Amino acid sequence: METTAIKAYGNEAADAQLTQLNINRRKPTPHDVAIEILFCGVCHSDLHTARSEWGPTIYPCVPGHEIVGKVVSVGDHVSKFKVGDVVGVGCMVDSCRECEYCKEGLEQYCEPGMTGTYNSPDKNLPGNPTFGGYSESIVVDENYVLHIPENLDLAATAPLLCAGITTYSPLHHWNVGPDKKVGIVGIGGLGHMGIKIAKAMGAHVVAFTTSESKFAEAKRLGADEVVLSKDAEQMAAFRGKLHFVLDAVSAEHDINAYLSLLRVDGSLALVGAPEHPLPVAAFSLIVGRKSFAGSAIGGIQETQEMLDFCGKHNITADIEMIDIQNINQAYDRLLKGDVNYRFVIDMISLKNKNV
Repeated sequence: METTAIKAYGNEAADAQLTQLNINRRKPTPHDVAIEILFCGVCHSDLHTARSEWGPTIYPCVPGHEIVGKVVSVGDHVSKFKVGDVVGVGCMVDSCRECEYCKEGLEQYCEPGMTGTYNSPDKNLPGNPTFGGYSESIVVDENYVLHIPENLDLAATAPLLCAGITTYSPLHHWNVGPDKKVGIVGIGGLGHMGIKIAKAMGAHVVAFTTSESKFAEAKRLGADEVVLSKDAEQMAAFRGKLHFVLDAVSAEHDINAYLSLLRVDGSLALVGAPEHPLPVAAFSLIVGRKSFAGSAIGGIQETQEMLDFCGKHNITADIEMIDIQNINQAYDRLLKGDVNYRFVIDMISLKNKNV
């Protein structure tokens, strides 16, 4: 297949920093959309993958799956997009399209496995991995490209392609809405989106944090109430009160403390990814017929629904813009939790500056 060399940022080994390198993108086939990347969010998954912490990484690795860009060309058979459209690409660029989950619009749970935007075998260029959004451009099948609402700030929209759908999908699946009292655990990249989206869905939102310094922030983001999770008395006040809890914490924590907050038939969905297993006491579930679940991103149709929902309610992420040349420092800050609440790379920096 014919390819074009472009500039990108990535690394060649788990202990290597990200640097500028050249990668090959396929030239558009009849169903492809070629996209000039304008902004790319920085997800914690990028860091884990670059450092080979979530299983073996295929090197060279070019991370980035929160992509917003402009269509520069389309294949002859493309019907959903035209040159000049502002579009998004999220965590996947393909799937088998034939299994029951793909047919149900749940491509993220594709039985053979979805094709990740980066660090997956590239079906179109055998022997190569897919390369993500820390790059000048990307070529994606039109069925895995998304329309971006015109009214949203483009840079602040980029994190919706992962953080937005990761929180929207479980909130939507568990029917969060008016007359529902919903807990959001953790006020970070995921949690701050969870608060905004749950509030826009009409729920009464209770934010849980280990830091009193985040009380005002949680209220600003839309929380109706804020609870210091280290305070047993504050936690006890919500025992058995919540219909649903979205847990966005990736550090080790006592999951039973949050299961105790659920009403009968309540559910807790984990979207954070703690490194070690979280012990669950049987009676945390048995008493009250409670459910402990997990959720991963969303399918293409649901991701488009999320973007349209955010467009309707004018929801974007709170971001800090960086140049691509500062990505290694951003990773160091990400490890310390030193970001409010999502880094976004202005990809013009890749074109305008040399290493």
